[in-house]
Amino acid sequence: MVKISVRTPLVELDGDEMTRVMWNMIKEKLILPHLDVQLEYYDLGMANRDSTDDRVTVEAAEAIKRHGVGVKCATITPNADRVVEYKLKKQWDSPNGTIRAMLDGTVFRKPIVVSVVPPMVRAWKKPITIARHAYGDIYKNAEIAVPGAGKAELLFTGADGVTTRKTVAEFTGPGVIQGVHNTDASIRSFARACLAYAISEKTEIWFGAKDTISKTYHARFRDIFAEEVAARAEDLQRAGVSYFYSLIDDAVARVMRHEGGILWACMNYDGDVMSDMLASGFGSLGLMTSVLVSPDGKFEYEAAHGTVQRHYYKHLKGEVTSTNSVASIFAWTGAIAKRGELDGTPDVVQFAKSLEAAALECVESGIMTGDLARIASIEIREPATTEGFIDTVAARLSALSFRA
Repeated sequence: MVKISVRTPLVELDGDEMTRVMWNMIKEKLILPHLDVQLEYYDLGMANRDSTDDRVTVEAAEAIKRHGVGVKCATITPNADRVVEYKLKKQWDSPNGTIRAMLDGTVFRKPIVVSVVPPMVRAWKKPITIARHAYGDIYKNAEIAVPGAGKAELLFTGADGVTTRKTVAEFTGPGVIQGVHNTDASIRSFARACLAYAISEKTEIWFGAKDTISKTYHARFRDIFAEEVAARAEDLQRAGVSYFYSLIDDAVARVMRHEGGILWACMNYDGDVMSDMLASGFGSLGLMTSVLVSPDGKFEYEAAHGTVQRHYYKHLKGEVTSTNSVASIFAWTGAIAKRGELDGTPDVVQFAKSLEAAALECVESGIMTGDLARIASIEIREPATTEGFIDTVAARLSALSFRA
């Protein structure tokens, strides 16, 4: 078989646990047999991040900046238990958070809609895309465990030496303090990215915050969004795109009754939580795409779910697993399609579309893993195994004509 040539290297970021196992299967069975592609590989597995003092994550982000497109496997963000389990030097930062900060990117997450897996929310008829601000908030926080009575203060010292101080709390006993921040530049990049996406997709855009409580921090997001919306008013009007702002709790209530087909812009933590809610509501975290987009047009694709720890432990015991690889497959196809689009190679783009079609056809025909079998609208007598599903997709892909 003559392979399709990919002109520019694709940055590959390997990950952890069960998704790492699936990742290699996808690459070896679905990608490399058909594409002649140079993969610039970075191992973001927990062991290698620890051994390199997380330098590998920074190197991977720099590679995405150089080449423009990356594809990432799910990774562990270690807590105290993971430090013990993996014998780590420390609780390393989230690799996604590090990459998002370095690219100053916005994360867009969109469900993969499959007819045999109806949404849990009856009102939802069209995909709802989450745009998650990819900088700051609790992901770049500072925390203190308060040992006892005392006063916690927020202190800012300007470059001119002038200080601003505000009391956070008067503690009468032990507690905790958290400090978060954001920047006008990052908020503005986020707003501009969301508007650009909404205009290109011709989709209504929502934004919600809690400015009634956070009259400075959240209100800053509200005001900057309003400024950017005003700046692009003519473009929005030409595209037939409307902008809607409300309190975040009102937005959550409204989205449960909305038919979908909207872009929902969220602050960092809100986007983290709501994207998981939407993924589950549309069927499964295994049916959710995720792409990080920088203001200067760099892209990183990955699945929206985690490393599937429970299945990994079963895998290590030699037990059969049934882990959904659709979102990981779509991470690869998203990156490949974008690489082909940027390189001007339609045959590469067509391959990505054909691989997506092969994966969806398998699910539509009743070949699916256990998470989908439990919620499918058709009877599934025996869910596919992890490798069995990928093998079936490979066979279906080989039967397709995917050259443009």
